[in-house]
Amino acid sequence: MFESDALFELEEEPADAVGFAELAALPLTELMAADWADALETVDAELRSVLSFLAAEVAAGHQVLPSPSNVLRAFKQPLAEVKVLIVGQDPYPTPGHAIGLSFAVDARTRPIPRSLANIYRELESDLGIPARVHGDLSAWASQGVLLLNRVMSVRAGAAGSHRGKGWEAITTAAVTAVANRRTADGGRPPLVAVLWGKDADGVRPLLSGAAVVSSAHPSPLSASRGFFGSKPFSMINQLLREQGSAGVTWELPPVV
Repeated sequence: MFESDALFELEEEPADAVGFAELAALPLTELMAADWADALETVDAELRSVLSFLAAEVAAGHQVLPSPSNVLRAFKQPLAEVKVLIVGQDPYPTPGHAIGLSFAVDARTRPIPRSLANIYRELESDLGIPARVHGDLSAWASQGVLLLNRVMSVRAGAAGSHRGKGWEAITTAAVTAVANRRTADGGRPPLVAVLWGKDADGVRPLLSGAAVVSSAHPSPLSASRGFFGSKPFSMINQLLREQGSAGVTWELPPVV
């Protein structure tokens, strides 16, 4: 997410029944899928520390995004099902927008953030799939697309404000876990990593030789410098098929 994506009117977001302090006290198995809990056990202390920091932010009167119920949403789909990793930067800093999946927004959000609008533009150019008026990418996540922000929270109205607060250690462990998975016979499960922009490309050393699709970031600041025309969606599906996996259905269903 680039700061230029954040030019939206602020609005209030309903409070969750469970806050960040309560999340910090829960076992990993109640926060994420069981295999993710196993994979991230090595950074359990770091995760508790970050969640406690978010609770302190709220106690100091700051609004933290996404909501507690969504902050770890990327880890709700099982690790074993991941076949595409799309690395984002940090959540959109406008209340009501971030839903815990990189580049995605709540289905009610209008207008679509500009990075996502550019992703849709390239999707149409690549595969002929018309853009949706909503930005909820949950249908991609349900097919094994891990939409992972490098930093998984942000202070409302302040893009990049939670960088360097501990998320990087957690997402480093997550990317490493995805890349290091092995099948029962010692092989590598199908995986394509999508690295848009310099920040995302920083995880390349963690990928253990996995297939990579990379280009400029879809932000309006950089999309014309290599993102447009890169045809990432057809390339991802081709690489998945070469690894014996079905491709992703990139067309999103309408939201009623």
